[in-house]
Amino acid sequence: MQGKVILEEHFAVQATLNDPRTFTPEIWKRLGSQLLDIEKMRLPEMDANGIEWMILSLNAPAVQAIWDVKRAIAVAREANDHLAAEVAKHPDRFVGVAALAMQDPEEAAKELRRCVRELGFKGALVNGFSQVGEENTQVYYDLPQYRPFWKVVEELDVPFYLHPRNPLPSWQPNYQGHNWLLGASWAFAAETAVHALRLMASGLFDEHPRLKIIIGHLGEGIPANLWRLDNRNKWFDRRHAYPAKKWIADYMRENFWITTSGNFATAALKMCIEELGADRVMFSTDYPFEDVAQSVEWFDNVGISEADRLKIGRTNALELFGMG
Repeated sequence: MQGKVILEEHFAVQATLNDPRTFTPEIWKRLGSQLLDIEKMRLPEMDANGIEWMILSLNAPAVQAIWDVKRAIAVAREANDHLAAEVAKHPDRFVGVAALAMQDPEEAAKELRRCVRELGFKGALVNGFSQVGEENTQVYYDLPQYRPFWKVVEELDVPFYLHPRNPLPSWQPNYQGHNWLLGASWAFAAETAVHALRLMASGLFDEHPRLKIIIGHLGEGIPANLWRLDNRNKWFDRRHAYPAKKWIADYMRENFWITTSGNFATAALKMCIEELGADRVMFSTDYPFEDVAQSVEWFDNVGISEADRLKIGRTNALELFGMG
């Protein structure tokens, strides 16, 4: 399929180029060069694989792991300015989404406004919880202090991508001695799914029903568990025990979109289409952490209808990001 749009595709600046524990130094040397590059490596790969647009976002955990709030704000602005300059070189191929210092909700809202209105960005991508004020903190965005921020997101009418990060070691001792579970293998999905479910259950989408949230990796396991989540919450005919007015499945189908990033499982894709509808699924690769050619080979040949392939590979993203 030609003309694909992909949207969980990462870059880095020097200030965010850290060495994750889940990669060896040899692998990270290659990945680091790919993250710092915007045009030399990406454009030929896009051309070779039928990709028209790449929506670029900052790597993880990046800004969210900078617990010094003033520095987090400065790094987010630096990364956004750098990305805007790079996108301007190829505005017909690249689109930017904002990095935000969620450590300070007011500053995050201000930076999102700047990125959308002045830099031409089409949304935001945030790498999970933020560390705020001290290293050993995990702050989630269902908390009351973030409601003014979400109001701005809704007013700007742009999507917000909730991207994974690893839990802090002190918060998840069950991973100790099993580092193979960290990162994309398991911890990313588990951490992001809990965060997304917190947002749904908090009443956020009752207050701001036009919010548009994206999660990757075929929904971090949530689509497969919608029935069980809601069934357990109506046990013995009692009302669900959280502030939100609707069921989890309602919010997932009304306020969330998912991508295929890093999860190219045919059966899982078909299940997600059945649970959420093809209009809620978008193709992505997770560059440079996944092989673009491999992901495209799978998507271009996976057993779905051509109408769904066009939606998932192109038109859903164009519509969601307001790209015409």
